[in-house]
Amino acid sequence: MPAKPPDRIIIQYPEPTIDGGRYAVKRCVGDTLNVSVDIFRDGHDLLRAVVRHRRRGRGRGGNAWAESPLRRSDAHMDGVRWAGRFDLDAVGDWEYEIHAWVDRFGTWRDEVRRKLAAGQTDLRGELSEGRLLLEQVQQEIAGGDATAAAAIEAALDQLETDPEEALGDELYAIVSRHEPRAGLTTLGPLPVRVDRVRARFGAWYELFPRSWGGLRGVQEQLPRLAELGFDVVYLPPIHPIGHTNRKGRDNALRAAPGDPGSPWSIGDQHGGHDAVHPELGTEQDLRSLTRAAAAHGIDVALDFAINCSPDHPWLTQHPEWFHHRPDGTLKYAENPPKRYQDIYNVNWDCEDWRGLWDALLAVVLHWVDCGVKVFRVDNPHTKPAPFWQWLIAEVQKRDQDVLFLAEAFTRRPVMRHLAKIGFSQSYTYFTWKNSRYELTEYVSELAYSGEREYFRPNFFANTPDILHEYLQEGGRPAFEARLVLAATLSPTYGIYSGFENFENVPAAPGSEEYLHSEKYEIWSRSLDGPLLPMVQRVNQARRANPALQHLENVTFLETANEALMAYAKRSAGNTVITVVNLDPHHIHEGLVVVPAHLGLPPVFPVRDLLDDARYEWRLGGNYVRLNPGRAHLARVESV
Repeated sequence: MPAKPPDRIIIQYPEPTIDGGRYAVKRCVGDTLNVSVDIFRDGHDLLRAVVRHRRRGRGRGGNAWAESPLRRSDAHMDGVRWAGRFDLDAVGDWEYEIHAWVDRFGTWRDEVRRKLAAGQTDLRGELSEGRLLLEQVQQEIAGGDATAAAAIEAALDQLETDPEEALGDELYAIVSRHEPRAGLTTLGPLPVRVDRVRARFGAWYELFPRSWGGLRGVQEQLPRLAELGFDVVYLPPIHPIGHTNRKGRDNALRAAPGDPGSPWSIGDQHGGHDAVHPELGTEQDLRSLTRAAAAHGIDVALDFAINCSPDHPWLTQHPEWFHHRPDGTLKYAENPPKRYQDIYNVNWDCEDWRGLWDALLAVVLHWVDCGVKVFRVDNPHTKPAPFWQWLIAEVQKRDQDVLFLAEAFTRRPVMRHLAKIGFSQSYTYFTWKNSRYELTEYVSELAYSGEREYFRPNFFANTPDILHEYLQEGGRPAFEARLVLAATLSPTYGIYSGFENFENVPAAPGSEEYLHSEKYEIWSRSLDGPLLPMVQRVNQARRANPALQHLENVTFLETANEALMAYAKRSAGNTVITVVNLDPHHIHEGLVVVPAHLGLPPVFPVRDLLDDARYEWRLGGNYVRLNPGRAHLARVESV
């Protein structure tokens, strides 16, 4: 038998939570967290409840609890669901609790009111109970709120003579603020991670600095990249590249003289993960780049690849950190049929694993000190999840603005787990979703399922490793369609340079690798691709329309043609309807059905943000005819 009576108030099924509160729900600064929970108790006593919330840690509002009311929803079929909300006004780790208690005065007040309404006049016993409750509140107030104390005193004076007056809403509000919380029951705390808005919304541009004249050359491109509407410039590894087993052009096993090697084979005599390749510039050049980018509102994202070339300093300084076969040789990286003879992976099970973890944390913190606030993590699913959970938490203890993108094209549960343990964004299967059915099914899962609470997608249309068959065979129309889809379905999307030039020649039939891949050679790049004007218009539309900055607000629309994909997004009175011809080879036409539940007028004007054309649309079917790969990005205008 318990030492004291157990709680009689039941609190259960709080939302949002991740795995019962094991992991943090994700939001961005400026968001409102909508909370709901089941709360009930045996009997007929009235209950009250609040959601308590705070930002953990010191400074900037940390540690101080605030409260927001929870209110029962009479519309809920079971009558026990309560809901409330609170604003998230600072980046950091937050938490919330549910507190519920018996509203003793409210219960008494409700009982007396009902008896008075029924004509019952002998309420001496009930009034004595009310007097006791008010006197208890009076003791709580003693020496405090003078206005409240005076109201309690007045109520006590007239309780017997005019009980109905004493039961007014003003007195109830005062008592509710000061009454002891009888039977207080709590649930939580439950964690919430609040990031800056870049974690949810942004346009990424990936480039190899060596193809742009090094870090200084990249800096020269910043004004144009800002003009095009990009928010993040992502750089593959900028570190020294190994010489031993260096890969040649088209991934050849032997490098020819002058071949630069793969940036993911990190380390030589100039240094390892904490060094800049001398041919790209210096650490000061990187600091200059990040400062200049920040002035343009752009983040510089750096690739964090835990790969070591045979010439990496750690091979001699810490040989215990690497895999040794029984014959003493080192095991290079493989992902059959792919083989990476120029890369050694670290041994996560080595005896000095703590030293290894600390060294990798020091690498990340070094680049954070240089102004890097975003890291694209290479293949995190092949490293221990506890390491990432620890590293991300340690980095964000020092700088809450740092974000991490997981480049993990792997099993869905693994991708979800990486998001749960701290990754701010995640690569997705978008590249391989090309039909209306595939896209609708996949985006619906991301937008409507529990994943929306923690998994933030980044829809890269292409990468240096992925040239999908759709782009290989579809020509310019395919690139146009995928641009609009990526940029309007997901709040965050990216392209790898060359996309704007329609580069689509594979290394071999059936391969997703590029012929003459930039991973193994230096190109001469410039921001002059024929698709860039369209990219700029799309990015301008994304910034100007809040509806395109969210994922969970997507509504898929019926069309009379499988080649036409249509969806609407709404936010704060802003509505954008997107229609894309998924077929890069043929013109398609059909009806796009706008449903009444979107709340639009029967007839409404729209403006196409891609070509500034204006149309009159209506609820119900709207005729659309689109050339191969083309799209309407139709913003609903004020009527």
